[in-house]
Amino acid sequence: MAKIEMVNRRLPDWLTIRLPKPDTIQQVEQMMREARLHTVCESARCPNLPECWSKGSATFMILGDICTRSCGFCAIKTGKPLPLDPQEPQRLAEIAKKMRLKHIVVTSVARDDLPDEGAGQFAATIRALHETIPHAIVEVLTPDFKAKAWCIRRVVEAEPEIFNHNIETVERLQTIVRPQARYDRSLKVLEMVKQMNPNIYTKSGIMLGLGETREEIIQTMRDLRNAGVDALTIGQYLRPTQRHLPVQEYIHPDQFAEYQKIGEEMGFLFVASGPFIRSSYNAIAFSQRVMAERLAKVGAMDS
Repeated sequence: MAKIEMVNRRLPDWLTIRLPKPDTIQQVEQMMREARLHTVCESARCPNLPECWSKGSATFMILGDICTRSCGFCAIKTGKPLPLDPQEPQRLAEIAKKMRLKHIVVTSVARDDLPDEGAGQFAATIRALHETIPHAIVEVLTPDFKAKAWCIRRVVEAEPEIFNHNIETVERLQTIVRPQARYDRSLKVLEMVKQMNPNIYTKSGIMLGLGETREEIIQTMRDLRNAGVDALTIGQYLRPTQRHLPVQEYIHPDQFAEYQKIGEEMGFLFVASGPFIRSSYNAIAFSQRVMAERLAKVGAMDS
């Protein structure tokens, strides 16, 4: 059985946290609170929050801010979630329009308490965004829905441009890192999306520094590519609190660059690999590469 040692490691120079720009951050925070919306940037304590919010970019988190799962790496609260808010999708769409976003990322907590695992709220949010901001690129970052085909189909039929589901770590470490999920189940989710609608781009992400080996990382990349995944993000795991899994290793930027090269050679359309890379960090870079014409149409609407 996989085991992670409790060790304290000094943060290397290349992981210096970016300084925030308070005024812009406060503006985004105020908009979110007024609209009663959540961002994964805050809830997951993302190190890129200052940079992204200073650019007017945020990853929306629907279905509340309390998760039904307890992953060892995640800072989001665990417990009994609140009831669904039927007005949330439209409020989110209006805020995205106000922020003049061209590429909108929507994620959520896991909602194992709901019959559809929250798939209906994802679908309603995608439709609200497309109706409110025509031509906008909508990326969803979903939980695994326990690989229920009807739940996944509900999201797919709303036609997000990008369907992201993170496998998070290598197969050997799954039971420690995310005990209520499974490696093969995540691969199945991504495969099903492509089978249901080959025109939707699929995306996944891996965290490094939890004790995985180079061979395991490359095998995970290969498994994702074999599942038809188009885009891949690879980043450094950073421990959010002392209650979470410890960092086993800080990966050097040169190693991240090597994984990016390997991924591109495997045939991924897009690979973002680096210490501060997160699933939705600079997500627009992928759409700029593969959906430039679509983005141009949104820009023309704003001018």
